[in-house]
Amino acid sequence: MVVSIKDSLKLFGISIMTCCAVTVCNMFINYYIDLMSIKDLIDNPASKAFFDAQKMTATVVCSCAGGCLFATTVVMLFFYIKHYIDSHSKEIGILKALGYSDFRVARGFSVFGLSVFTGCVLGFAFSYILMPVFYNKQNEGDYMPDVPIRLHPALFIALVILPSLIFAAIAVFYACFKLNRPCINLLKEIENVKGKNRNGRDKETFVAEMRSSVLRSRKTLIFFIAFSSYCFSSMIQMSASMDELASEMMGLMILGIGIVLAFTTLYIAVTTVIRGNAKNIAMMRVFGYESGECKRAVLDGYRVSAYIGFALGSAYQYFLLKIMVEIVFADIEGVPEFNFDIPVFFVTLAVFIVVYEGIMAIYGRSMKAVDIKKIMSE
Repeated sequence: MVVSIKDSLKLFGISIMTCCAVTVCNMFINYYIDLMSIKDLIDNPASKAFFDAQKMTATVVCSCAGGCLFATTVVMLFFYIKHYIDSHSKEIGILKALGYSDFRVARGFSVFGLSVFTGCVLGFAFSYILMPVFYNKQNEGDYMPDVPIRLHPALFIALVILPSLIFAAIAVFYACFKLNRPCINLLKEIENVKGKNRNGRDKETFVAEMRSSVLRSRKTLIFFIAFSSYCFSSMIQMSASMDELASEMMGLMILGIGIVLAFTTLYIAVTTVIRGNAKNIAMMRVFGYESGECKRAVLDGYRVSAYIGFALGSAYQYFLLKIMVEIVFADIEGVPEFNFDIPVFFVTLAVFIVVYEGIMAIYGRSMKAVDIKKIMSE
């Protein structure tokens, strides 16, 4: 079995994650390097304070955005590899029975690095499209001389080539770990599951037991749902503060990235959980359950994690901006005081409730379209 390039291209979620990460990081790192080139031209305390604040801003933004998206991309890569192995376990079991080693099978997963490479290249190119406008906004004011835009080829190696190789290696080693089970288990599609089996006697209804079972079997998707809500909450609230704290362009960029990440991860999570439970949905429909009951059994268990993610996103954006205003720009005159924006919070929460519950309702209705004959014949 060989993991094909076509399989790698299906990992569009990873490409979007890395595209967003490289777009933000390349703009700020490139600006940081160019900023250092005018260090000797800084000749007064006000300019020095603004210079130091700009350096710290670039460092904080790259660390927070890059680190968060890197960790999320790793989790998403692990999810895709596990899903691929589970869905091709019989083919892999046959190869292992024929004498293929775990590493020989796993090294084919290095092709997943292409999805990272694709996202990194797109993000790198897009950052240079945005860079002239970004530099103009950063150069506004009389604190410092204008910072010229320069190209730095080393950043292409650091932000495109190196991440692609690192994620390809991560994919291979994680695949080796997941393949480390008897080939008979792979042929019978049995996972190495630890823990106690639950017979559901303490559950009041079949729907409640089904909901609990879905959550236990798809734990990674809890993270994706929470992360989607986290991005929606933090980025939208943060973008609303950018007019006063930074620039309209920065606000639009943060808003765009937040919406793209939120809807991408939510789409991946919801479609995956529905596809993974297609047989269960089909059986529930055969026994007369309505689409609303199917939705409650399959999707409603993730609601708690969604609202927890929203709360964490609200806290994150507040503390990050508070740190930027009171520590990074503490010595800069004219920076407005920042407080938690309660009206924006409740508006964002209302929009989130409508969007999230609306999307879940739409997917719940889509369960009517599950082809029972096709599913039961597989």
